[in-house]
Amino acid sequence: MEATLYLATTLKTLRQTRGLSLSRLAEETGVSKAMLGQIERNESSPTVATLWKIATGLNVPFSTFIAPPENDTPTAYDPQQQAMVITPLFPWDDVLHFDHFSITLAPGAISESTPHEKGVIEHVVVIAGELDMCIEGEWKALKTGTGIRFAGDKAHAYRNSSAHTVHFHSLIHYPKEKAASKPAAKNDDD
Repeated sequence: MEATLYLATTLKTLRQTRGLSLSRLAEETGVSKAMLGQIERNESSPTVATLWKIATGLNVPFSTFIAPPENDTPTAYDPQQQAMVITPLFPWDDVLHFDHFSITLAPGAISESTPHEKGVIEHVVVIAGELDMCIEGEWKALKTGTGIRFAGDKAHAYRNSSAHTVHFHSLIHYPKEKAASKPAAKNDDD
């Protein structure tokens, strides 16, 4: 299944399973009703930041929207510039409650992340290049082979100030009492 169709189907299924209207989902996620409708109708490819808002508002792992089970290399990216490309390294784990991603950030790109749900812990390790991280308003430079652990439930940002693509891994732990299992996508037209 095409990645955007998978996203559209998964979002619609989650919304309907929870008995949410588009208006209510907009309130829960901070994403406009119009944008949510476009995503559900497969008329729009959301940015990574928008996907994070939706995942956080629905209290589901980010990989819920980018990892169809039959696809070995699912990817989410910023469709306007392809500035950030995210590929899951390990599928969502119901026992350990984590997502593990391989991420590239283009030269000069910045990605601001809204706070994830309460209790989320994120680990970032730079594989190649240099990454600037803003955590609680303070920028920190990370070089190849270095990492940082921080509370993902606070606003944070990733920036590539260099002239070369930076490659890093992000391991995101969700609190066990709040982490939701990935739902199976349905193909109904409702």
